[in-house]
Amino acid sequence: MQNTKPVVPIRSVLIFGGAGFIGSNWAHRLLQNSAARVHIFDNLSRRGVHHNLEWLQKHAASRDRLQITVGDIRNASQVQKAVQFATEIYHFAAQVAVTTSVEDPQFDFDVNVCGTVNILEAARRTNRHPFLLFTSTNKVYGNFCSTTPRGTSLRFDCKAGDCVSETQPLDFHSPYGCSKGAADQYVRDYARIFNLPTVVFRMSCIAGPRQFGTEDQGWVAHFLYSALQDNPVTLYGDGRQVRDVLYIQDLLRAIEKVRAQARKTAGEVYNVGGGLGNSVSLLELMREVEVLTGRRVLYSHKPVRPGDQPVYVTDYSKLKQHVGWQPSANVQQILVNIHEWWEQNQSLFVAPGIDDPIAAPQFVHAPGVAV
Repeated sequence: MQNTKPVVPIRSVLIFGGAGFIGSNWAHRLLQNSAARVHIFDNLSRRGVHHNLEWLQKHAASRDRLQITVGDIRNASQVQKAVQFATEIYHFAAQVAVTTSVEDPQFDFDVNVCGTVNILEAARRTNRHPFLLFTSTNKVYGNFCSTTPRGTSLRFDCKAGDCVSETQPLDFHSPYGCSKGAADQYVRDYARIFNLPTVVFRMSCIAGPRQFGTEDQGWVAHFLYSALQDNPVTLYGDGRQVRDVLYIQDLLRAIEKVRAQARKTAGEVYNVGGGLGNSVSLLELMREVEVLTGRRVLYSHKPVRPGDQPVYVTDYSKLKQHVGWQPSANVQQILVNIHEWWEQNQSLFVAPGIDDPIAAPQFVHAPGVAV
């Protein structure tokens, strides 16, 4: 009798927002460490994303394994077409700024809520129940501090009992908190009602190489790049606000673990972040940047923005208990790694057109790219 090997199904991975910081790092990890076919779906609206696509095309082991679609998650027909063959879906596409949501709540809603429902509906209609991971935010918990916390001249106090678990009641502040929170709940409910194996990550601050940090997203990289380029930063509040920072590669390990144990993790919501050991205030981070670079961080103050929590530090014990995950890199190492990447890629920060990320014509007709 002839021995036959079991057929291993091909992983067909679709990444919405795949040209962004998290998406491009996840795509690279898959291309380097798996046999998965990777399909990136992105509208190229974020600063620097066309550089990420160039990087991925360079590192793709085979061009047949990397497909790029320039599209918008608000377009249901584009989303449906992209989803039809996916066995795994990673939803990183979003409107990401609280400030933008306050200026244009309708746009924020259309992207974060309607776009997410488009993806969920497309996945449901395949009748193949693809694994789906959605990245939510700590902003769904709102400003849960009723009074200003106590602290030192550098930071507000935070101890282990203050870390935020998934039992913290939802309390959306700002249109951004509302839209991400609504999307978060839709993703969770599609697991319960339609048996889609979905997972929600409510994330704290993610940082690492390939992050084109801005004031509204990626503040760790933003502070570092600003110091390196002698650009001032704005502190909203007194700078004692505390956040926990998670290294991008640690986040990718968490994604791998929940996908590998989908039978256990399907339908779950996890708080994901660096935890108490990786907590840092804005003022403390500026000191770390100054030690690393030998340059002062220039800054000014403005009033606190809507929905800005004085302290947010993740309790990731549920994720640790379910899949055995915990962070590995500390804040200092994360800064070193971002600094090393910046030194090797300084041209990306001064190249003409980097502030016009929508203009990326070299991809419109490139091999493996659909529009």
